[in-house]
Amino acid sequence: MALDPICGMTVNEASELRAERKGQAFYFCSDHCRQEFLSTPAIAKHDKKPQGKAIYTCPMHPEVQQDHTGDCPKCGMALEPKTVTAVTDDEENAELRDMTRRFWIGAALAVPVFVLAMAHLIPAIQSWANSHASRWMQFALTTPVVWWAGWPFFKRGLCSVVTRHLNMFTLIAIGVGAAFVFSAVAMLLPGLFPPTMQHEGKVAIYFEAAAMVTVLVLLGQVLELRARSRTGNAIKALLNLAPPTARQVAPGGDHEVPLDQVKVGDWLRVVPGDKVPVDGAVVEGHSSVEESMITGEPLPVEKSVGDKVTGGTVNGSGSFVMRTERVGTGTLLGQIVNMVAEAQRSRAPIQGLADKVAGVFVPVVLAVSVLTFVLWMWLGPEPKLAHAIVNAVAVLIIACPCALGLATPMSIMVGVGRGAQAGVLVKKAEALERLEKVTTLVVDKTGTLTEGKPKLMDVLPADGFDAKELLRPAASLEQNSEHPLAAAIVQGAKEQGVVFDAVKDFRSVTVGGVLGDVAGRHVMIGKPDFLRNAKITGLEPLEASAVKLQEEGKSAMFVAIDGKPAGILAVADPIKSTTADAIRDLHVLGLKLVMLTGDNRRIAAVVARQLGLDAVEAEIEPAGKVAHVKKLRAEGNHVAMAGDGINDAPALSEAEVGIAMGTGTDVAMQSAGIILVRGDLRDIAKAIRLSRATMWNIRQNLFFAFLYNALGIPVAAGVLYPFFGLLLSPIIAGAAMSLSSVSVISNALRLRKVRL
Repeated sequence: MALDPICGMTVNEASELRAERKGQAFYFCSDHCRQEFLSTPAIAKHDKKPQGKAIYTCPMHPEVQQDHTGDCPKCGMALEPKTVTAVTDDEENAELRDMTRRFWIGAALAVPVFVLAMAHLIPAIQSWANSHASRWMQFALTTPVVWWAGWPFFKRGLCSVVTRHLNMFTLIAIGVGAAFVFSAVAMLLPGLFPPTMQHEGKVAIYFEAAAMVTVLVLLGQVLELRARSRTGNAIKALLNLAPPTARQVAPGGDHEVPLDQVKVGDWLRVVPGDKVPVDGAVVEGHSSVEESMITGEPLPVEKSVGDKVTGGTVNGSGSFVMRTERVGTGTLLGQIVNMVAEAQRSRAPIQGLADKVAGVFVPVVLAVSVLTFVLWMWLGPEPKLAHAIVNAVAVLIIACPCALGLATPMSIMVGVGRGAQAGVLVKKAEALERLEKVTTLVVDKTGTLTEGKPKLMDVLPADGFDAKELLRPAASLEQNSEHPLAAAIVQGAKEQGVVFDAVKDFRSVTVGGVLGDVAGRHVMIGKPDFLRNAKITGLEPLEASAVKLQEEGKSAMFVAIDGKPAGILAVADPIKSTTADAIRDLHVLGLKLVMLTGDNRRIAAVVARQLGLDAVEAEIEPAGKVAHVKKLRAEGNHVAMAGDGINDAPALSEAEVGIAMGTGTDVAMQSAGIILVRGDLRDIAKAIRLSRATMWNIRQNLFFAFLYNALGIPVAAGVLYPFFGLLLSPIIAGAAMSLSSVSVISNALRLRKVRL
């Protein structure tokens, strides 16, 4: 059996559609316009997801998915599209627009009802206030407020009963409906009520309660929808980084095309001041590109033929042609947007507590409301029926668990958006919750603590040579080598403006070095034994210098020119300039830092000593990293792992929270729960502060929601009446219910301002 998510009626399978719809199970509602829809996990036993269609999901129950708009059968909230699209400032959420219209029209009609109901307090018009004309005016004005403005609540309430997922709309529909129906029957058929409930032939009516509660709930919905809209600002800002069009290079000349028409392999021209439309590589021209959206660095990066460019970055004063490599959701910007959107829809484990409480809470409230009605009918003063209905309705309205339902998802949505603005991408809310409890951070070395690629650090010439005379022939020779250390020497020479010479008779000796003739001089580069085997002597002074370099974690390469020791070139993977600050921040936050690396022990020990790490394990395989993470967890540590390589992926998955560098491999990012866009270790401290702030915010929200209901329900039931003669009007109950939601929303929105 399946149920229509809109009206909750039983639906039938359209079996004849299976063949033409690739075997997917389609259903239609016999009672609701025969609307066709795919079955979904939340409303049917099948789990067939539509292909090629927009998928709509519930912000509070992400497991609810369907291929068309509608309301969540669990909580009644309007479903939102899973695929995020760019929006302009003048575009407005359809549900927000509809609720806003209902609110203003409802308020315009409800205020006169309230004034008419309160008019009996003014002696001059007291007699008119109780007249039939006044009562009919209240009835006429309240009817459209309840049955038009408040219709979404009744529809959702009915669906909640049919699908057996009782929620806040169940209580609202019963409460408002009971107040209206009682008042309408009291006015139209007063003879049904006993004389004790009548005054001058009239029974008390409560149209103002039904109207005002409806308007107050609408106000709460409008404020909630606006707040939810604001939580998507981070995503909208990211989406709008990409330009709407691109300049496509064609034989007949350049022409602009919409961005969604750009395909992989297209050639695009990027002119000065334009945004790079998609990800790709430069094939012609050169320029400088401002990449702060990715790197956080304000200085432009030079781009020439072969260099990669990223969609959304801003071109400088040059012009270039690029070849498209990734489009749409495949671009880095698209991946970031989708990860943020997925995280905002994901559920933190703590939300399970709120869901369980809400699942029990609504039936309990209904029982309390019934008990309140019975006790007032039995023990209450005259008119007993009126008192019983008013107090039972007040219980239903003040107990609406909207604040409880909003407590967790609102904080998660705002927190994830705040993280995205700071370069911290949360893939799952679960990771954000777990990060708060982390006590030990395991880090890889290469690419995480260090730059991840070798760099020429020192040029130490021997006696009789200067640095330039040493570096020029050595770099010229190394141009012909494929070794990573050779590339570091060549790049270092380029940065120093060295002009390279021609090389003849280049040879590479395995596990030794390279040699050849450079500008008429014989040059050798390699280990000391490689040079000694070539009968080169006098290496002892250089070897003494090399020992000190090696103690600093640098690799020393010896250079000989024309049979004489010429000097040493020292290469190392430098520690990132921000790493030391990051380690200090993490220690301040109370974390123990452990480095796991496959690099040799000497270099690992140097890096650990320089950074003040708490422990280090070197020469360790990927399986060893996993085993060490398991060991730390078995010892009672809450472990997070930060890495960037393929070899880190298993350990990232094993840790309670995996943190990947955005500059690392796709495999690492897929295995992690949190991604640092800039690859800056300082952002881990930001992520931890964000986690702690978000979880504290959630606990505050849950406390407020539970406290509000714990205090409000007894008061609404009339517990103060025997002692102080005080009763809680349904209007005040409705206002209090809306205020509780607003307080939770306002508290969650404070996360947008949290300092990271």
